[in-house]
Amino acid sequence: MSQLEAGAVAGAHTWVSEGSAPHGSEQTFKDGWFEGVREASSLLLRIADNTAAQRGRAESNALLLAHLQQKPSPAPRTEAPDPAPVLDAEEALAAALRCTWACADPGEFLVAEASAEILTVALSAVREDERADYVQRLEAFADRHRERLEEMLRAYGPGSTPASHGRYALVGQPESLVLCERFETAPLLLDAKWDGELEDVLLDDLAFAWGAGHRR
Repeated sequence: MSQLEAGAVAGAHTWVSEGSAPHGSEQTFKDGWFEGVREASSLLLRIADNTAAQRGRAESNALLLAHLQQKPSPAPRTEAPDPAPVLDAEEALAAALRCTWACADPGEFLVAEASAEILTVALSAVREDERADYVQRLEAFADRHRERLEEMLRAYGPGSTPASHGRYALVGQPESLVLCERFETAPLLLDAKWDGELEDVLLDDLAFAWGAGHRR
């Protein structure tokens, strides 16, 4: 291709250089004509030389194009990633029950089926990279926020004035410890997991009692 381009330019040079001024032109016109022909011829020769000099580059580009058009070799096989750790709901619940300052009297707990459903949704908001040590994380959270949990239980838990109106049912429930920890760690993920699964008012009330401003 580069040789063809160079040949075309050289041909144009020949056509320009062999031309002549129109018959009957004045001498000043002829002088300007031939000066223009010399400049044009010189320029065309430089173009032809540059084009021919790029022959090697053109061949390299052709080789590169042929290489890119080759079918890619199959990717090496890799081992499947390790499965995400399984979060034990019973172990998480047992850890929450050990945090007695966050819980109401066991006689006030929800029925087991409702408690299990709430815990399942709460734990679904625990990310894969948090699962391996989540029980320890939950215990550390409870220890760090002990006073805040106690105050929430006093203000909104069973026997409190707000609870007497039939609201704040989750305050004091052991599974609410997981919910409060998720309020602090992954609130939007918790919202997404809760949405459409359980009544919004349950989570809204707990969020208000805890002070999770994102749901106010």
